[in-house]
Amino acid sequence: MTGTTRYDEVYAAWRRDPEAYWAEAAKGITWDAPPRATFDATLGVYGRWFPGGRLNTCFNAVDRHVAAGRGAQPAIIWDSPMTGRIETITYAALQERVARVAGALAARGVTKGERVIIYMPMVPEAAIAMLACARLGAVHSVVFGGFAAAELAARIADAKPKAIVSASCGLEPGRVVKYKPLLDAAIGLSPHKPERVLILQREQAPCELTPGRDEDLLEAERAAAPHPCVPVEATDPLYILYTSGTTGAPKGIVRDNGGHAVALHHSMSLVYGVGAGDVFWAASDVGWVVGHSYIVYAPLLAGCTTVLFEGKPVGTPDAGTFWRVCAQHGVKVLFTAPTAIRAIKKEDPEGALMRRHDLSRLEALYLAGERCDPDTITWSQRLLGKPVVDHWWQTETGWTITGNFRGLGLFPTKPGSGGKPAPGYDVVVLDEAHREVPRGQIGSLAIRLPLPPSCLPTLWNAEERFRDAYLSAFPGYYSTADAGMIDEEGYVSVMSRTDDIINVAGHRLSTGAMEEVLASHPDIAECAVVGVKDTLKGQVPLGLVVLKSGVAKEEAALAAELVAMVRDRIGPVAAFKEARIVARLPKTRSGKILRATLRKIADGEDYAVPPTIDDPAILDEVGAVLKGAMR
Repeated sequence: MTGTTRYDEVYAAWRRDPEAYWAEAAKGITWDAPPRATFDATLGVYGRWFPGGRLNTCFNAVDRHVAAGRGAQPAIIWDSPMTGRIETITYAALQERVARVAGALAARGVTKGERVIIYMPMVPEAAIAMLACARLGAVHSVVFGGFAAAELAARIADAKPKAIVSASCGLEPGRVVKYKPLLDAAIGLSPHKPERVLILQREQAPCELTPGRDEDLLEAERAAAPHPCVPVEATDPLYILYTSGTTGAPKGIVRDNGGHAVALHHSMSLVYGVGAGDVFWAASDVGWVVGHSYIVYAPLLAGCTTVLFEGKPVGTPDAGTFWRVCAQHGVKVLFTAPTAIRAIKKEDPEGALMRRHDLSRLEALYLAGERCDPDTITWSQRLLGKPVVDHWWQTETGWTITGNFRGLGLFPTKPGSGGKPAPGYDVVVLDEAHREVPRGQIGSLAIRLPLPPSCLPTLWNAEERFRDAYLSAFPGYYSTADAGMIDEEGYVSVMSRTDDIINVAGHRLSTGAMEEVLASHPDIAECAVVGVKDTLKGQVPLGLVVLKSGVAKEEAALAAELVAMVRDRIGPVAAFKEARIVARLPKTRSGKILRATLRKIADGEDYAVPPTIDDPAILDEVGAVLKGAMR
């Protein structure tokens, strides 16, 4: 699955002259005015990319492909098992719709620099609204559709949008989620009130419109005059993406126009090995960074066809849905979260549903969003017979920190590792004294400043919070808040969040390493390990495991097997003595296991139900198991 790779050569070239590397990458973007410099270290908190350059992100993602004669090529394939519909939108049709929605927003007072909140399900209008904002030079902030009213209100209060684009409802397996009551409640709670609200009426649950404020989105689109692209500064913000903050107030990650366009366009060929005309599918949601980067912007910047999927990896209708989508639409590269593959593996462990579909056009599977256990990698590789790449990045970076690079020729993968640093990232492992640790030792993963293009330059209206959250822990570095190590060959392994490193009798141990062992057991579909307070050892690990479908196992016998495995592979120092079976694990809607919440429950601390949780009822189920384990 691997051949000759140019990785070392290209990474070394970036190290020798970072500005020359990014200046070359910037040639892939159409500029209204060229940058006066590639990088200016005197601007912003740590410097700014492409100052003086002017461009429009929507032009680069849509209009230039039409101008190049590829207007008839599919830009977006909307595949919705929730509605039974499949819709293809060409680049020419996308240009027309985006220009009209931009015109509708402009007619309602949205101008360059104004903010627009987008609160939408996985429908084409979500991507169209994002691109329409970019066309105007307005700043969009997408909030995951169905988010609780209080959380949406906090984002409205912080971003102060001129307008909101929403839908009457979203669709989940077995239920319809009505958005309008949530939206109305959020606007009521927020001290800032948007002037206009445009609503996509969905037939599954149309809603009443508030006179004087609300309008039908599609009617407004049809009545609007197309609006041209508005050039903006490369350093002007494109969007704000809120991520939950540890203090409770959401953090508004800012993404600029110039660096974002350059890095994301470049990443499609560098990381994923795809280009114009290829079909790319990121099975995520536009409420999360993967959706922003790899459903909407990067594929369209590169002239690809992007798949926008409204469904789930299992249950819409079964665990073969992902493979059906890949086969039906000719997907070349699939990018999803490890938890999605684990869900598929749980329901279809031998790949019977996979074998029903012709996957000859699928060339690689990329995984990110949380640490991927080696067993999921090896299972996927065995059944697909194709490269499976775990790569690591964050909401804050917007694209790959470490991975494997199809555009350079893949190097050998190491299951359990997130690969090697992408050109642009100087990744180090630091101890508490800010010193680099020897290869193979665990510490805090950090990135030497400056961060490459597309990484956050600041937080929205919160520069000091940006410094405190990311730059103060290790001066001269960006702190990832992830713990891990770099081995002798330069492979980076992300073991856990730094607050998931537990201290057992003075030994700093990674819960991720223990999870890796548990996940390798043939009966386990997925797992989580949390550190629980212990009067003697400080903390001890507790494992929660979900069994594969059809597996019946006596809990004590399974626990004994798992304890023996951890003892054998990590050693008795891990003090791993407890494992409990649960029906499911609490997760965010993007698939991340809520380990911090599990830790608070295990320690008997007060906790708030996270607004990102997929199903709050799971906390009660798992909480009962945790309390039973601690008696």
